[in-house]
Amino acid sequence: MPAERAPPVLSAPQKMLQAARLAQAVPALAAGYVRALGRWQGDPVLRLVGRPIITECYRSAKRQDELYAQGRTAPGPIVTYKRGGESNHNVLPSVALDVAFLLPSGEVSWSGLLLSKFARLVKAADARVHWGGDWPGFKDRPHFELVR
Repeated sequence: MPAERAPPVLSAPQKMLQAARLAQAVPALAAGYVRALGRWQGDPVLRLVGRPIITECYRSAKRQDELYAQGRTAPGPIVTYKRGGESNHNVLPSVALDVAFLLPSGEVSWSGLLLSKFARLVKAADARVHWGGDWPGFKDRPHFELVR
């Protein structure tokens, strides 16, 4: 008989970090994320695939500049076209957050397929939330932002 798969579970420090990141978001964005997370975790198939986690919400202009340098003057792929002070992540409370998935193996994934499935749930939770995967041109699939 095959071993039963278990959904990923956050450790106590990971739970605290997720709560702190969520607290950085404007209330409507946080509420939309929480509703979508609840629907994800309530689905018996999706919850076994991975758990959505917030990788970033508010980020300082300095952190934004570090990300902007990536793929330009620093190693790694380009992940943003916004410099410090230009991103919706650079205000507090933040109107933007980035999501990845904690997999059952403990690894973190930025799977486009998983992000697109989660995006449907977030957008259904609040129609004011826009997903970076829907943008023309540069697709920022981990990115969700509240458009007022």
